[in-house]
Amino acid sequence: MTRILSIDPGYDRCGAALITVEHGKPQLETSTCITTKKTDTHSFRLAFVFKAIQALIEEWQPTHIAVETLFFSVNKTTALKVAEARGIVVTLAGLHNIPLIELSPQEVKQSMTGSGNANKAQVQKMVALTLVLDTSKLLDDEIDAIAVGFAAAGALKVSTWQ
Repeated sequence: MTRILSIDPGYDRCGAALITVEHGKPQLETSTCITTKKTDTHSFRLAFVFKAIQALIEEWQPTHIAVETLFFSVNKTTALKVAEARGIVVTLAGLHNIPLIELSPQEVKQSMTGSGNANKAQVQKMVALTLVLDTSKLLDDEIDAIAVGFAAAGALKVSTWQ
């Protein structure tokens, strides 16, 4: 069975989801959102994210880790801080010798909605419809991690299951 730990990286909020794939069918097992304290220093927040993802790896025992490539926004300071959080995911994949699946935001959007130009609301709506899931109780970052996981499952199917 394939077990994908998918991450929507962030230093403020970091979404995480476990997607399992059995007989070619992806399924959401669980999801969470790692939230740091705004009053903590940036280095402490990154350390908190590192420890939380490390704990998820130990608990969930993924066979793969999925993460989006960076999307550079207008706010370069925020983009750099998110890049540091993304670096944590990449580092942990390497430390645990877990294959890393990197997808662009357009690939995730294409996988979930059929359009690489879909907006955030459209992706979130398709996550809710695909999983018959009430997303009103989930944070955006958690929903994004679920979308990354399903897109990664699709990418794995294309590359290894055919």
